[in-house]
Amino acid sequence: MAILDVVKWNANEYLYAWKFPSEELSTWTQLIVAETQEAVLMKEGQACGPFKAGRYTLDTKNLPVLTSFLKIPMGGRTPFTAEVWFVNKMMTLDVKWGTSDPIQLQDPKYNIMLPVRAFGQCGIQISDSLEFLLKLVGTMPAFDRIQLTSYFRGIMLTRCKDLIAKKIIKDGISILEISAHLTEISNALQVQLKAEFETFGVSLVNFYVNSINTPEDDPAVAKLKEALARKAEMGILGFTYQQQRSFDTLEANGT
Repeated sequence: MAILDVVKWNANEYLYAWKFPSEELSTWTQLIVAETQEAVLMKEGQACGPFKAGRYTLDTKNLPVLTSFLKIPMGGRTPFTAEVWFVNKMMTLDVKWGTSDPIQLQDPKYNIMLPVRAFGQCGIQISDSLEFLLKLVGTMPAFDRIQLTSYFRGIMLTRCKDLIAKKIIKDGISILEISAHLTEISNALQVQLKAEFETFGVSLVNFYVNSINTPEDDPAVAKLKEALARKAEMGILGFTYQQQRSFDTLEANGT
């Protein structure tokens, strides 16, 4: 395979990491790193970098660390092999998340079990390229948004379910009224998740819970909403449930 003169990446916004397909480099290869990127050289499990935005000649004179890292003699044009990884440092603000299945919780106001779903989005940015590559990407040739959200989905949903359940139970908030507390829940979840994301070299820029709701086609939800609508109707007409029962009894008896 021919030795490369130039190594660079035209980043795709949905890719967070990408390995250059060839490993045939030399001490005259030009490494070009864009403003929104960082690059890392990998050799036999060891990492060199990250290289920030700029143009680099992979020469031991310009980059003395290569002498020990790649065991390349000083000076001269020397071919060598190494993996070149590029990391996308752009901030992504529209990463979607959501519960795959509703969780069953007892509504503290109406004392019935209701299914609860949550949906939202978050913003992320790769903060530590080395940590990200070593702990998440590994040997994969690329790492995209789907893989990242899939990896963190379990953490996000576990924390989200726990906090929503505690909020409903501890504060006695009805599931049908929880939407009034979305900002509070979002802020609390961001604090909880931030440290866990940073462990993998990922910064959680923001975290939003956009909706906490119940499926409209669930029988328990439909029955509760029907009862609430009936109650509201009786309130408007000016009589109570007991009076309504009396009217129903009289009608049944034909009086």
